[in-house]
Amino acid sequence: MRHALTEITVIGEDDTGLIAEVTSLLFERGINIEDLDQAVREGVFRMTMHVDTAEMVTTEAKLREDLTELGAELGVDTQVRFPADRETQSIAVLVTKESHCLEALFEAWANGDLGADIEVVIGNHDDLEPLAQKYDVPFHDIGDEKGTPDEAHLLDLLAEYDADLIVLARYMRILSPDVVFRYENRIINVHPSLLPAFPGASAYMQAIEEGVRIAGVTAHYVTTDLDQGPIITQRAFNVPDDATEEDLQKLGQPLEAEALIEGIKLHLNDEVTVHRGRTKLRDPENTDAQLGTPETLEDENPDRPIDGLGEFVADEDEAEAEADD
Repeated sequence: MRHALTEITVIGEDDTGLIAEVTSLLFERGINIEDLDQAVREGVFRMTMHVDTAEMVTTEAKLREDLTELGAELGVDTQVRFPADRETQSIAVLVTKESHCLEALFEAWANGDLGADIEVVIGNHDDLEPLAQKYDVPFHDIGDEKGTPDEAHLLDLLAEYDADLIVLARYMRILSPDVVFRYENRIINVHPSLLPAFPGASAYMQAIEEGVRIAGVTAHYVTTDLDQGPIITQRAFNVPDDATEEDLQKLGQPLEAEALIEGIKLHLNDEVTVHRGRTKLRDPENTDAQLGTPETLEDENPDRPIDGLGEFVADEDEAEAEADD
């Protein structure tokens, strides 16, 4: 997300002519479209544009009003986020029953290490409400007796708290396209595996069943494809012989929290960008982020042999010839 540009998102039922209607409105107001991306999933249309409003011939308030009116005519929702709207960033955290990631987020926030405010915690169960109360953060339970979330209520809450970033802190539900499309590249999840390995439920048990020696965790952006969004950070750990699922949970949960917070910081500081389904650091030379394993591991890795034996042999023969001379 480029903070110098305004972001416009259009969400609704797929229909012909939507793109033309919106882009024509922007053209008439002197707004230049720098980037446009659109997709349709399960009948839901999503268009995200990054536009230059520096020389537009209208006001911010009037542009919001005009887009809202056009959206009502077309039967779609429109969202406009100007650069100034994102100066103070807010986080909405989605949870189920596991507390470790939420606890780590609250601790980082309390210590001033997060770089944004946790405005609300939303759960599909009420188990973690006491933890939210401890930090004086509003908690909303949107789940029924089986934990099935009311996504209409979820969207209302996200709009009410004006969430810049949605964090899934072990939220054990799949978000529908209606939610994901509205917050493109603004939802971060943590998954207990080294994705793309072992997506879905019971990832630690999957690792045990497959007999891997190294397991891990991944913080990634959420897309409509389960656990396939762009990877931001990962952490790894060794799998002991005869490890149980509980053993791996004890090893992995602290790393889940660490990777999640690292990914959140990279996003909030605008240090990471997404292009064609992959993340990339904007300035890799000026970051101390740990994207994967610690740098000390590189010292333990051998640096040879590598492909190029012929060149190695030729250099060796040349050195022997020079020695004979």
